[in-house]
Amino acid sequence: MLVLLFKNFIRSKGTKIGLLFLLIIGFISLLIGRQFQEKQQNSITEAAVYQKEHIARNAAFHKDEIGLLLYYIKFSLVNNTLPINSLAIGQRDVNPSIQNVTIRGLEGQKYDSELNNPSNLLSGNIDFSFVLLYLFPLLIIAFSYNIISEEKESGTWKIVATQSPNTFLYILKLFYIRILSLTTLLTLILLAAVLFLQIPVDKSFLVFYGLSVLYILFWFAVCFFIVSLQKNSNFNAVILLTIWLFLIIILPAGINTYIINRYKVPEALELTLTQRNAYHEKWDMDKQETLDKFYNHYPQFKNYPLPDKEFSWLWYYAMQQMGDDESAVQSKELETKLQQRNRASELIAQFIPTLHTQIQLNEIAKSDLRNQLLFLKETTKFHEKLRLHFYPKIFDNAPVNEQKWEDFKVETFTDNSETSFMKAFLPLLLFNLLLIGFGWRNFNRKVII
Repeated sequence: MLVLLFKNFIRSKGTKIGLLFLLIIGFISLLIGRQFQEKQQNSITEAAVYQKEHIARNAAFHKDEIGLLLYYIKFSLVNNTLPINSLAIGQRDVNPSIQNVTIRGLEGQKYDSELNNPSNLLSGNIDFSFVLLYLFPLLIIAFSYNIISEEKESGTWKIVATQSPNTFLYILKLFYIRILSLTTLLTLILLAAVLFLQIPVDKSFLVFYGLSVLYILFWFAVCFFIVSLQKNSNFNAVILLTIWLFLIIILPAGINTYIINRYKVPEALELTLTQRNAYHEKWDMDKQETLDKFYNHYPQFKNYPLPDKEFSWLWYYAMQQMGDDESAVQSKELETKLQQRNRASELIAQFIPTLHTQIQLNEIAKSDLRNQLLFLKETTKFHEKLRLHFYPKIFDNAPVNEQKWEDFKVETFTDNSETSFMKAFLPLLLFNLLLIGFGWRNFNRKVII
């Protein structure tokens, strides 16, 4: 019976075209992921080469004053990009994966990003997560909306009902064939991704795959529930497409608007201006007052007195430090609001399967907002480490040529947080069981004729 049902299903030209179309789009998404992966790798390689040449060139040119040299030198911190990130690019296309900072004021540098075409950012990348979230459900709807209604409308259902001892089991078999076809297609694309994108088959990949399967099953569960109402094909198609539009576009957009207005964040540009203004106004203030604030922040440097001259690097970098200190409240506010946005999104998404899947895929791929916030925190630590290393050398005016500049390599931040199986799977699993339960009840309460 299953073989005959499968042959009848796959024989349709619409079925073949739909599966082929999704397969092609899936492979195109892998190509886009490969381009993104290569771009990231090239950027990291170029950053390492640039930093080495940049330091060597400036050290040769500014060999008399280490304070002047460190005014120009930039050091790079890389946010490690996992191979699986190619499947769910997430926020990596708008947030930089490399931070280049000097030891001057940090807040004016932390939110620098790459120049991108805003039209491209608006449309986004057609990565695999887009194909899974947006296109797989459409094909599932196309395959499932008329499972019973088509045969009823053509007058063949009574023949099926009389020949089949259990019509409900027959319906389950119809869904099983379609589920098997789509999960096979999903598996084929992800196996190609493993080979083409060199993604290791580890825990992250298995969670990614399991979440993808559960998402497909969710949409089949939605179709199963709608079919259980035993309405006509037009009704089923309109309702299912309305559900798709609501869950994929309207509801996420509404939630995003709510979160943006609920947790309003200060602009990064405003924070940068605050830091710069706090620094620039120090030129007109008493130098000793600036130094006193600097000593309060770094008491270990109190043994460096203010030199008796018009300009000193001690005073200059103290001004830079005060710019960061006086914008620290706004910086903390921005960080807190972004964390609140992230927590609110994750909490609300537990009740919206499509949004939950998108957030979890990005979290697995380390391309979500939480990863970006961790990277910014690591950037602050990285910057502080550089300051504490170089401040004594600047204040002592240590010889430039005695420093081991070749030891300063590009550093890498690795997000070691793990994704919980329960956190990823439980919401989708509950929704699937709930929809299947309601569908089963509908079929039992209403005779299929």
